Amino acid sequence: MAEPQPTTADLSPEQLRQRRESLTTVELRDSKGRTRSVAVEDLTEADKALAAEFGYKPVFKREFGYLAAFSFAVSISGTFSTISTTFVYPLEAGGSASAVWCWLISGAGCMCIALSVSELVSAYPTCGGLYYTVSRLAPREWVPSISWVTGWLNLLGQVAGVASSEWGAAALLLATISIGTDFQYEPTTGQTVGVMAGLTVLTGLVNSLSTYWMEKMTKNYVIFHVLVIITCSVALLAMAQPSNGTPKHTAKYVFTDIHNVSGWTPNGWSFLFGFLSVSWTMTDYDATAHITEEIREPEIKAPWAISLAMLFTYVVGWLFTIVLCFCMGDVDHILGSKIAQPVAQIFFDVLGKSGGIVFSLCAFVIIKFVTFTAMQALGRTVFAFSRDRLVPFSNVWTKILPLTGTPILAVWISVCFCIAINLIGLGSYTAILGVFNVCAIALDWSYCIPIFCKLVFGTFTPGPWHLGKFSWAINVWACIWTFFVSIIFIMPTIMPVTPANMNYAIVYLAGILAFSTIYWYVRGRKFYTGPLIEAEVDMAAEGERSSEEVMHDKKMAGEGRQQDV
Repeated sequence: MAEPQPTTADLSPEQLRQRRESLTTVELRDSKGRTRSVAVEDLTEADKALAAEFGYKPVFKREFGYLAAFSFAVSISGTFSTISTTFVYPLEAGGSASAVWCWLISGAGCMCIALSVSELVSAYPTCGGLYYTVSRLAPREWVPSISWVTGWLNLLGQVAGVASSEWGAAALLLATISIGTDFQYEPTTGQTVGVMAGLTVLTGLVNSLSTYWMEKMTKNYVIFHVLVIITCSVALLAMAQPSNGTPKHTAKYVFTDIHNVSGWTPNGWSFLFGFLSVSWTMTDYDATAHITEEIREPEIKAPWAISLAMLFTYVVGWLFTIVLCFCMGDVDHILGSKIAQPVAQIFFDVLGKSGGIVFSLCAFVIIKFVTFTAMQALGRTVFAFSRDRLVPFSNVWTKILPLTGTPILAVWISVCFCIAINLIGLGSYTAILGVFNVCAIALDWSYCIPIFCKLVFGTFTPGPWHLGKFSWAINVWACIWTFFVSIIFIMPTIMPVTPANMNYAIVYLAGILAFSTIYWYVRGRKFYTGPLIEAEVDMAAEGERSSEEVMHDKKMAGEGRQQDV
């Protein structure tokens, strides 16, 4: 019997290059075990790499170019709307000074994570994202356990991110209605949950569209977002005048005033809770990685989009925060707002009823784009993890709807889980706030585990986009920063701690880790060996495959794995 050839994970970069150049056909296997050969000239360069280097059959159409990829990455952060929904955290933690300086400090740490993620995405552009990179960075015997933990953390973070964004969208929409009624209407938690569920279903419907329509919708978003931020900032600065009853604060107040209502002492410790707003806004860096199989030249365009979009978010978010601090008026007044949305209250106070409605609606539209793109990334993540047998009933979630070319069932199971998480809000509004916290913790750790593997094991081969001599320092700081802020994010933000103000992020995090651990010992370790190889590559230089090799492949496929020969 002929000896099986090494898998792609065993090949050197030069061998991978030779393999790609020698491709004649790619044999794709469907869910029923049937195979078909596709001529290499019918594949794009990115699809050739996907099949030859990463072992995955191309199933998505590559519709995203530079502008669409950049717009997608920008929309994930949703700067204008995410600041609007999380501005309460720095205000309670330390007032204006916390809001301004936490953005500057935390944003730098988040940029290090984003740049480190970009470097990995350039080297390994698959829709599995950072989870897949573990198979190339860690020793073979450690790949299953490390990629398992990384994958489940990433999945939890993305579900929490979409769920918390949908909650924020519902809160902003109802706040707009409240402004329209001169605050006669005060939304209840039950109404917020109901609106959230409806908006999440809308997100699912949009994500049932083809990649073509998602690309058309996404690439124009960034223009709208920039225009909204500019016009809102100019309007606030122009209208915040003593004659309107809303004088601007002084620069000394904006940059130095500490207003701690959290109950924590000393003020310096309380101040740090302002990092949450920044980390929730500047996260989900790898969302663009999850659509790399839909991007043309993903090894270049995806990291370019991630790094530039995060730099945009960092700079623009900090400047917009400063504008809000100059124009916000009395802190206690906006924190005591009936609509529980301090930024919407600022819009109303400074710009009046009409201005408040317009910009609150703009914030709602922008955060809906956040949910559209985040759900697209989540659906592709569920598809990628199912492709690698990481989640239960994996053969179901890999189904592609022929009409649209989208993983339709993966999208709708994601919708169901996001709604289910937010139903917690019916029992406790405080408990749902923990979803915001766990989003940043879980996602950032799912990034830093592969980054740590890159630093420790030294098997990384850079892609065309890399950090050069600065890579090591940036990677190290990304890991240190993530560890530091994780301690802050699991702490209660209000003292003294009661069931009504507890930070439930640690509960959610422990829950998903407990589930994934139990699932690993009950079932996962019996079949999961790390990211799988689906595409068989036929190389002219190696001649025809023997019948023994074919039988070997069939045997491996029956065990849920397929050897690359």
